[in-house]
Amino acid sequence: MTQLVRAYTPAEAAAVSEIAVKSVHNAIDKRIIARRLAEDEGRALSDDDLLRLKLWYGVGSILSAERRQRLFDTIDQNPDADTVRADDYLIVDVARARQQLAARAEALREAERVIESVKGVLGGEPVFSKTRVPVRTIAVMKAQGATTEEIVEGYPSLTSRMVELAEIWTAAHPARGRPRKLSDLGATVKSAKRLSLPKAASKTSGS
Repeated sequence: MTQLVRAYTPAEAAAVSEIAVKSVHNAIDKRIIARRLAEDEGRALSDDDLLRLKLWYGVGSILSAERRQRLFDTIDQNPDADTVRADDYLIVDVARARQQLAARAEALREAERVIESVKGVLGGEPVFSKTRVPVRTIAVMKAQGATTEEIVEGYPSLTSRMVELAEIWTAAHPARGRPRKLSDLGATVKSAKRLSLPKAASKTSGS
């Protein structure tokens, strides 16, 4: 049996597996994944659950639910296999799925080590250690189209890696209510860059 590294909340599982949190809850409710944790862990998921979650939705458009369940059974019987044959035409790269999950799980752990909430700093809003940079603000900027380079230019205390960590941490710890503005937190950016939006392409016949 695979040793449990940690228990993931549904939001954390969604962030690591890159599956919508609604789909994670759906997988729990419909018992699509056989959770390996005790009932007193609530809706928490294990590393094995995350692998099944990623594969279930990853091959969902190719395999029926019955075949996907058989795929899980095969993986259980061959836990160290790098690839598993799902049918006569499809071979699933289980090793790659494990590597992707491991990398994102490590990123989440790294983010949790460098992100903190400090009493008296921006009202307790999560920030990167030794900075006053609100993590969720960075994630929102990235989601709205800002490039990592633009964000780092505006926040010199950040690195490209920290921007990546802001994204996965925020996905794993969604805020309740409306997002707070920088002005509400008493924070400002060090520099700003005005960008022009590209014009919408005109429609042509035959497009």
